[in-house]
Amino acid sequence: MHVAMIGTGYVGLVSGACFADFGHIVTCIDKDAGKIERLKAGGIPIYEPGLENLVAQNVKAGRLFFATDAAEAVKDADAVFIAVGTPSRRGDGHADLSYVHAAAEEVARLVDGFTVIVTKSTVPVGTGDEIEEIVRRVRPDAEVAVVSNPEFLREGAAIEDFKRPDRVVVGTDDPRAQAVMRELYRPLFLNETPILFTGRRTSELIKYAANGFLAMKITFINEIADLCEAVGADVQQVARGIGLDNRIGNKFLHAGPGYGGSCFPKDTLALVRTARSAGAPIELIETTVKVNDARKKAMAEKVNAAVSGELKGKTIGVLGLTFKPNTDDMRDAPSLDIVPALQAKGAKIQAFDPEGLHEARQLLRDVDFKDNPYDVAEGADVLVIITEWDQFRALDLDRIKLLMKQPVMVDLRNIYKPDDMRARGFAYASIGRASV
Repeated sequence: MHVAMIGTGYVGLVSGACFADFGHIVTCIDKDAGKIERLKAGGIPIYEPGLENLVAQNVKAGRLFFATDAAEAVKDADAVFIAVGTPSRRGDGHADLSYVHAAAEEVARLVDGFTVIVTKSTVPVGTGDEIEEIVRRVRPDAEVAVVSNPEFLREGAAIEDFKRPDRVVVGTDDPRAQAVMRELYRPLFLNETPILFTGRRTSELIKYAANGFLAMKITFINEIADLCEAVGADVQQVARGIGLDNRIGNKFLHAGPGYGGSCFPKDTLALVRTARSAGAPIELIETTVKVNDARKKAMAEKVNAAVSGELKGKTIGVLGLTFKPNTDDMRDAPSLDIVPALQAKGAKIQAFDPEGLHEARQLLRDVDFKDNPYDVAEGADVLVIITEWDQFRALDLDRIKLLMKQPVMVDLRNIYKPDDMRARGFAYASIGRASV
């Protein structure tokens, strides 16, 4: 089948490359000429494990193309995916749909014959109706079906998630559109992937409900972690104890400095605004947003406590800046709250991240960026782990101890064991466990 993918951001590029790997002919389209030229030259604008090779293989096979002009690709397409950004709108937190609307107008002018227009971007309930209205206004004669097909990709594991998903959700009641979507995802039938056909508005809400629930689960275990510290319990054992209940499950029960990234912060906020606008507020999610925002800011106090409440003039070594490992994404990363809060207390920051330094340099000021973890540790009064990259899990702790001014570690991801750190002579603080 022929697919046009409008937008070459995280979702568009991964989805386009994976559809091409399924055997479809895919053209990824973007207004950013520099990005398209980079992609044509073999460069990848984001870091995602395996994506560079996947793109190269499918370009070489003649199944994946890149363009700034959508005309030819849309004209030939069986399905046109809209995969543009929907950031939080300044001032009110609603999803900004200006890019989605602009893409819909452009696609409406270009379609030729029956075409399925698929919303891959995360959009509020009712956006499919708006797209359909735009198409009818711009091209009353257009033969189209507007479909919702939300993405459920985890950054750092996106290719695996696309090719072996828990489910594929498709929102449409149109039989012809259902047939097109079944054919697009036909390779997944071999994996017996559940394909759930729903109404369009239901599909749109499924995405927000899923992210809201997961964000709430993370926030729940973070609050339990605070309780564990207060009463002398171990949050990791609590998480295991409740996670073994298959009604709860063990995923997203890892206590830390709060959630970030491109999805949870904006999607929970958009869900709150949508629910309020509909007269059906979801107070659990409203509280989740509030608690998570406060948590990220509060992490600086944990570092402050590790040096007996005096950070002025201290050097803090920070390991990990991205919101999670295996990505270069800095959007709403906890580090963007923690680092400025430490600086406001008079601390000097030296930091390292395996993939996020380019973005971090644009977002963080007065930080001494280093080339590796050991340069970060050198001369530091405290070492703070914010992101749990694999290379931070097996540090040469004896070397770290010798490099630091004093052996103090604040582990916001619970990578190390308190007893082991005590045996190595470290003052060690973590999340939801006893400090040593």
